[in-house]
Amino acid sequence: MKIEASSGRTSAFESPCLTVVEGGPSGLSLRAPLAASLRAGEALPPAPAGLEAGDVVAIDLAEPGRYERFARGGTARADVLLAALAVGANPFFPARVRREVAAIDLDRSLADGALADLTALPFVTIDAATSRDLDQALHIEEGGGPGVAFVVRYALADAAHFVPKDSALFEEALVRGASVYLPGFSVPMLPRELSEGVVSLNPDGPRRALVFEVRVDRDGKILSTEVRRAKVRSRAKLAFPDVQALYDTGGGALARVEFSASLEALRGVGEVLMREAASRDVARYRRGETELQVTGPDGATLTLVDSPRARVEMYNEQLSLLVNREGARMLLESPAPHVQPIYRVHPSPPEDRLASLRATLASVERVHGLGPAFHFDPAERPLAAFLAGLPTEGPEGRVADAVHRQAIVVNARSSFSAGVGEHHGVGAEAYARFSAPMREVVGIFVHHEMVELLGGAGGADDALRERVVAAANHSKDTQRKANDLVGKLYFDALFGRDLALPLAERPRRRGTIMGFTSSKVHVSLDEPPLDVKLYVRDVGRARGGAWLVVADDGATLRDRADGALVARLGDEATVFTEGRDARQDRWILQLEPRPSDT
Repeated sequence: MKIEASSGRTSAFESPCLTVVEGGPSGLSLRAPLAASLRAGEALPPAPAGLEAGDVVAIDLAEPGRYERFARGGTARADVLLAALAVGANPFFPARVRREVAAIDLDRSLADGALADLTALPFVTIDAATSRDLDQALHIEEGGGPGVAFVVRYALADAAHFVPKDSALFEEALVRGASVYLPGFSVPMLPRELSEGVVSLNPDGPRRALVFEVRVDRDGKILSTEVRRAKVRSRAKLAFPDVQALYDTGGGALARVEFSASLEALRGVGEVLMREAASRDVARYRRGETELQVTGPDGATLTLVDSPRARVEMYNEQLSLLVNREGARMLLESPAPHVQPIYRVHPSPPEDRLASLRATLASVERVHGLGPAFHFDPAERPLAAFLAGLPTEGPEGRVADAVHRQAIVVNARSSFSAGVGEHHGVGAEAYARFSAPMREVVGIFVHHEMVELLGGAGGADDALRERVVAAANHSKDTQRKANDLVGKLYFDALFGRDLALPLAERPRRRGTIMGFTSSKVHVSLDEPPLDVKLYVRDVGRARGGAWLVVADDGATLRDRADGALVARLGDEATVFTEGRDARQDRWILQLEPRPSDT
């Protein structure tokens, strides 16, 4: 079975290139934002007829005049595409990569006699409704032997089989590092014919997978782990809301199918693993779950919506964490010199940061006059238990949200490394990213290393491993930059609409003060649900030029002259748009005075 090309017209382009239509004195022209889109000395053709300035258009360099419009100028969709191009995310792949993709035969790959045949087990995938790159499928059963409470089978797409280390596909994955995700648009690390087709664990036939089989006891402890390459067949592509509805109602169509017992077992093992993580003082922070979407005709608008996580998403997350921990452990414990692990390392917060956090929490308790729930003493209870016991509603709920944020910001960033180190965030001595083999080059690499471990043979290549580590870390920065660019688009649209109104008529938005630095006040708005920064000097200027300072170990903002309280960590705040600083390209947001100040 040869894989099919994607349905878009650009799939037939011999030499596709994404361009922007620009206007000028002599008419319209094309510009290629990605320097790598053109070979040395290669020029763009004239702009095809029927386009307008600002349009984002794919053209075929091999056949001038052949094009497909991806977005109309002036729309949010066009702006998002330009953000992708600004961070170097190219939706098209070189000809040598496309030739390798065209040569892949799935039937031949599935005929591999070394694959275990697990097609009789009713695996399913559970993802967001719009997901098409399905990395993971699961099958869970209760029991399974003395002391065994659950047998977890987690199938990961076998991208390593289709992307050998010496292939053009792997080299391109190294260049990209990871898929880039933006509202309504993604730039895949692997061509969509693979990431959404032949490699993806779609429910349209058998697929190759790397299957972790983990036995877990009733306390969430791991009894044994086995890994093997296998042939699996997903029975269904499920969405998180549908599975959550099964848990909430106990009925519906999913209660009467061959994988119903597996879904119920998922809930059981998910709860067990969450309790076990809490026993290791793994904190579960309150994070705002939001999503930017491109909406309206032609993708005209960016819209921010709440996207709270269902409980089933947490269960699925626990399985990913489980196999990533176990995979890392197996690589770490291997004495084989040819096995070259890559770990995701997240160091514990330095003691000075933890001491600062304890001081801030003590001051928050004092300045708000709070009860025992807000008293943190690590000798009495660990941080995870303290955070889990904080209130969720009312004024104290706001304070609790701010406390969670303070606990988050003391953490260091994680990174990929060839050397082993703890992952503080998941409470693991070693952790590796096995669970995203189609979306991260490091996933392909560690799958290769696991296969070499299982087979007992392979070769070491230190230089290649270092390239993978560098690419993986760079890809995280690329996604952050893309998020920042898209976030700026949303801010500019939102606050630009505010600025068109007289000052008294501009929206007053409620939120929670999440933290202070010497120059900024951080506020999390209720609606729209986003984080904004106010500058301390702007707040002081609105108070007659007062010099404001952070006091009480970071729990308050006060007037330096007389110590008057301006704001407390966890206070409800009202924010409005005052203006725009064009020179520094930032919005000037302002705090309404506290009731006691008026």
